[in-house]
Amino acid sequence: MKLVRYGRPNKEKPGLIDEEGKLRDLSGVIADIDAGQLSDKALRKLAKIRPETLPLVRGQPRFGAPVAGVGKFIGIGLNYADHAAEAGLALPSEPIVFMKAISSLSGPDDPIMLPKGSKKTDWEVELGVVIGSRAQYVSEDEALNYVAGYCVVNDVSERAYQLERGPQWDKGKGCDTFGPVGPWLVTRDEVIDEQRLDLYLEVNGKRMQTGSTEAMIFSVAKIVSYLSQFMTLEPGDIIATGTPPGVGAGRKPQRFLKKGDTVRLGIAGLGEQQQDVVAYQTR
Repeated sequence: MKLVRYGRPNKEKPGLIDEEGKLRDLSGVIADIDAGQLSDKALRKLAKIRPETLPLVRGQPRFGAPVAGVGKFIGIGLNYADHAAEAGLALPSEPIVFMKAISSLSGPDDPIMLPKGSKKTDWEVELGVVIGSRAQYVSEDEALNYVAGYCVVNDVSERAYQLERGPQWDKGKGCDTFGPVGPWLVTRDEVIDEQRLDLYLEVNGKRMQTGSTEAMIFSVAKIVSYLSQFMTLEPGDIIATGTPPGVGAGRKPQRFLKKGDTVRLGIAGLGEQQQDVVAYQTR
């Protein structure tokens, strides 16, 4: 299934995308797509619904992040060898973990707002993993059983805040609008191999990033298992699993986002995002 949340910010309704690519309203069945709807049991129940029996949503409504009530938004750094190389950094021996503020979450096509004083706002297309059931000390062999599904994430980053203002990355990762997620959550059963997904990102129509999750240093299963040794992963938590090469900071000369730019990105089978870059405004 492709599960979505659509409508105005903070007033989204649950929906699904049918086999013809049409949006169907799920609000008569469930209140929202949140932690309570992400277990295998709950997803099997939703999968039994015939989409043609659900109301068709007309027009082109805004999509929000496909999961409500996210508890943790976790990032994995330098998880592609060629991205580490362009950053001039050694390959990590263990996953590099950082947190993105929940307040950074936004819809897949919502604008990216440049933080006040930003000079180095950058892009990062990433595979997002949504946790479906509580994971504590799970093995790598069992890890994928705790995943509800996958989505596209743009791990927007302000490099000066991240790298030039102390050793903690979080300052450059959690700004408002720095976490576009969606357009939809694709359930685990529809992703044949999460380690063979093509990713891409364009800025103003120019290809910047091209990659495949096959090149990850640490697989999705490894990441979920690893994180579960240090924190309890709860249903609805989102993990951004790293980005391939081609970020602005790695280009020569460096290229960062500016007002008026348009970013377009996607992952095979998981949909596309598109964001306009705008000046900061209070949300």
